Amino acid sequence: MEKVKALVLAGGRGTRLRPLTHTSAKQLVPIANKPVLYYGLEAIRDAGITSVGIITGDTGAEVRQAVGDGSRFGLDVTYISQDAPLGLAHCVLIAREFLADDPFVMYLGDNFLVGGISDLVGAFRRGGYDAQILLTKVAEPQFYGVAELGPAGEIVALQEKPVDPRSDLAIVGVYSFSPAIHEAVRAIRPSARGELEITDAIQWLIERGRSVQSHMVSGYWKDTGRLQDLLECNRMVLEAVEPANRGTVDGLSEITGRVVIEPGAVVENSVLRGPVVVGADAKIQSSYVGPFTSIGPRCVIQDAEVEYSIVLDDSSIHGISRLAHSLIGRNVEVSRADGTPNTYGLMVGDHSRIQVRA
Repeated sequence: MEKVKALVLAGGRGTRLRPLTHTSAKQLVPIANKPVLYYGLEAIRDAGITSVGIITGDTGAEVRQAVGDGSRFGLDVTYISQDAPLGLAHCVLIAREFLADDPFVMYLGDNFLVGGISDLVGAFRRGGYDAQILLTKVAEPQFYGVAELGPAGEIVALQEKPVDPRSDLAIVGVYSFSPAIHEAVRAIRPSARGELEITDAIQWLIERGRSVQSHMVSGYWKDTGRLQDLLECNRMVLEAVEPANRGTVDGLSEITGRVVIEPGAVVENSVLRGPVVVGADAKIQSSYVGPFTSIGPRCVIQDAEVEYSIVLDDSSIHGISRLAHSLIGRNVEVSRADGTPNTYGLMVGDHSRIQVRA
């Protein structure tokens, strides 16, 4: 079989994570201090794919800076600019020159998949299908694209966010295609929301008797477009980290469980209960950092309590008695005005300053 390429979608506006995504690409929000997009690129590399096209939108410059030429991942990256988010099938359309007539995997850059895609790519190579779609069982299929299967696992129909779902199998944001998809994306018309839907293109293949097969997720999958999903992914990754102290911890501090302290980080008179990751050059003083928390590089946590949260680079939290279930953007300052202890739940955009009052 010909060389398999990858098409990674890193455009889109991340409306469900605003205000954070007004100033930052949703694919670069970190999980355990590593951007979501990096996990996908590593999964693609581990599946034996080296030629990758990345679709970018308004945040293209930031994505390019973060990924570069791809050599740090063992990849050869080509960037393809999309002027507006006109649908997943439109991404295939504008990537025609890069994709040529090679089979390819299309990977949504804000998807988080534990277990990689090697099994998917291997099954696609062996099966010689025109399309293969990754599926997973979900509790609320009405919020997803849904696949209806035949007896041999072939896909017989697709529904996009159906009111009355015919199955509980949601379409995960990873697809494999033969060059037949190029004819399909040229043949379909925009949907009611003005986008070229990849589900319509796949349905076009099904109706013309092309082989469209399912492949079930073997590991864990999340679309990281919502705060609760990001925090859950963060929890999953942190549960598997290996403890390591590459920073400085004083004798008054207590470190328990899976805790990673990166170089240059300083912990003084504090309690860290893992799993926790503390980024390089961060400073934690007279504070409590509880389970499932990622503290980004150069953050300062002082006289504060933080747990089950993600705090991005260069932010500071001062005098907050309880911060939980929160996503704090870059260069954010959270401090107490006055008042009594409370628990605060925040999703804060970049370059913000917040004072909380009881």
